[in-house]
Amino acid sequence: MSISFENAIQETQDLLSQIEFLDAKTITQKFTELVSTENGARGFFVTYLTSDLSHREYPSLEVITALKTSPIFVNELLVKNLAMSTAMVIYHRSQGDKENAQGSEKVQEKTGQLIKQLLSPALGEKLQQLATSLNTGQGEYQAFLERWGYDNYQRQAIAEIIQPFLQ
Repeated sequence: MSISFENAIQETQDLLSQIEFLDAKTITQKFTELVSTENGARGFFVTYLTSDLSHREYPSLEVITALKTSPIFVNELLVKNLAMSTAMVIYHRSQGDKENAQGSEKVQEKTGQLIKQLLSPALGEKLQQLATSLNTGQGEYQAFLERWGYDNYQRQAIAEIIQPFLQ
């Protein structure tokens, strides 16, 4: 199944708006289909991490089950979302933008919750690769860090937020 990033966002929004009316099997199946492709997984995370789901609804067993089916896309996106949201909290605070800082904090918190529930050797390895790039200025995530131009404060905050997940 091929899906565009935009369609994945729309599908995730539709699913989240209907979630209380769907049975667990349907929810798991639909989210599993979404995260089975890179665009689908990206669209899912953009929508899911910024949604206003209550803590009771977040993250549901159905979502965790679905995310476990696609570790290659999911692990990469979780690591990057945690880094990006952490860096954006600092950026927005430095600009005096409390509202966007709070939005980034929400994404950071939700991403951390997902990482906690999905932590596996493979996800731990991705987090360790990010830590290595932060510490050495080279490695797997160096291009990602450079592309977004994170400063020393942002890199330090990212290093701190991933620390509890490192073995």
